[in-house]
Amino acid sequence: MTTVPATDLLVRARAWLAEDPDPDTRAELTGLLAAAECGATGSNEGAGSEEQARAWSSLAERFSGTLRFGTAGLRAAMGAGPMRMNRTVVTRAAAGLAAHLRRTDPEALVVIGYDARHRSYEFALTTAATVVGAGLRAALLPGPLPTPVLAFTVRRLGAAAGVMVTASHNPAQDNGYKVYLADGAQIVPPLDAAVAAEIDALGPLASIPTAADGWAILTERETVEPYLARAVATLDPGSPRGLTTVYTPLHGVGRDLLLAAFARAGFPAPVVVPEQGEPDPDFPTLRFPNPEEPGALDLAFRTAARHAPDLVLAHDPDADRLAVAVPDPGLPGGWRALSGDEVGALLAAHLVARRAEGTFATTIVSSSLLARIAEAAGLGYAETLTGFKWITRAPGLRYGYEEALGYCVDPEAVRDKDGLTAALAVAELAGVLAESGRTLGDLLDDLALTHGLHATEQRSARLHDPHRMAAVLAGLRERPPTVLGGLRVDSAEDLGQGADGLPPTEGLRYRLSGDGVASARVVVRPSGTEPKLKCYLEVVVPVPSSDALGDARTTARELLAAIAADLGSSAGI
Repeated sequence: MTTVPATDLLVRARAWLAEDPDPDTRAELTGLLAAAECGATGSNEGAGSEEQARAWSSLAERFSGTLRFGTAGLRAAMGAGPMRMNRTVVTRAAAGLAAHLRRTDPEALVVIGYDARHRSYEFALTTAATVVGAGLRAALLPGPLPTPVLAFTVRRLGAAAGVMVTASHNPAQDNGYKVYLADGAQIVPPLDAAVAAEIDALGPLASIPTAADGWAILTERETVEPYLARAVATLDPGSPRGLTTVYTPLHGVGRDLLLAAFARAGFPAPVVVPEQGEPDPDFPTLRFPNPEEPGALDLAFRTAARHAPDLVLAHDPDADRLAVAVPDPGLPGGWRALSGDEVGALLAAHLVARRAEGTFATTIVSSSLLARIAEAAGLGYAETLTGFKWITRAPGLRYGYEEALGYCVDPEAVRDKDGLTAALAVAELAGVLAESGRTLGDLLDDLALTHGLHATEQRSARLHDPHRMAAVLAGLRERPPTVLGGLRVDSAEDLGQGADGLPPTEGLRYRLSGDGVASARVVVRPSGTEPKLKCYLEVVVPVPSSDALGDARTTARELLAAIAADLGSSAGI
């Protein structure tokens, strides 16, 4: 966000207000302009000054830039202005996408999906009206559905593109806009820049044609039914199906499809957390509807205490991410949530055991254990930038995952992360292990003994001020740490300059070495979906025997804590 003079802010805001078609955002912006120019209407001068300052700050946030495609498309709080999600931004995004598609296919089909968030359906209709107004074809999914269904349907119908209206795991006030192309994967540079250029070239909003009707509404037979059939087909026909689960959709749209998939596969019906079973855009039981957040699974664990299942499973609101928890009597509540890296490694081992062929891929911020698993199995391995839009473009992809609870176990059908097929795969794996009296934890121990204990952790700091975010990264570039957690910093890479043949991306990577570790790594980068600075830590500790596992875990835990503390001091956060 750049600093814009007050007069320019007013000019931009008034121009936006003049063409805004939405009475709600027009009223919101009218109030902000009145407060910025006049202050409070009451007699308390101090209150008026405070209100006026807040109004100017809000105008600056909304009008000092334009939303651009990030890690997962467009995503922001809903409200008036080009830096918020609203009908004007959605219309322009849809018109820019349509203009790009029309250059090569004047009859292109765009499939549009949406979740149960506030205004998702409205934004989906706006997209359909704009696409049809541009002379292309549009088709809406039959209701609020998980993101993987949209990614699947794009490929199944041979569409030129897809749009999913969702903010995934973001707070209730946010919404977002993911764009997929014909291969069923999210757009990447330079295509995102090409669409952005088409958006920038648009004239006034009134000059963008929209249609009152003319789009199709797809049926469940065209979308949900084939998706479920394919998801269940990913399982081994002879695998055991006796595993019991407690499940929460976190007030999102995953429940009905998860229950249907488990029923078709022959698993016992999951016990759904009653307080979180229905879609609710306000997410009333959660501060953040993200299964990674502390406390997000508390209600699931309480439900599990009453039903004693084998596993706890959770989706984020659009069901493209999956969280997994296993019984652990040593912890308060009796359950331990596995990290994304742990589940990623477990699914990789499961696919290797099923003789999968192809490339295994993950990102530069995920554990290096996947590389060891792939190498030992004689499979290809690829490391990509953060985000599934990059993972799914790995040549010959057979399996991909990212540490943020995203897993792609069937890339030929869903070229994106898919929390539903991943849930089936985890349940299958746990069932296979249970037949021989083993658990997911036992398999993690086996992987540590074979490849070393790969311990990872993510630390993040919420930095709502983009200037503060930039200052922290600039400080680390100017004064890189030389020691973290007692380990030497052997190299400090600026990922913005490109590294290991990857495109440039904002962030820093440190490689560490020292006594007691086989390797260690730290990556620091701004989140592409939230106002967070994220720090990804990994230490690899050798495990010479099963008796050494406990000591290795203690060593890893202490090292990760020490690295995090030193990194926080170096970054000033």
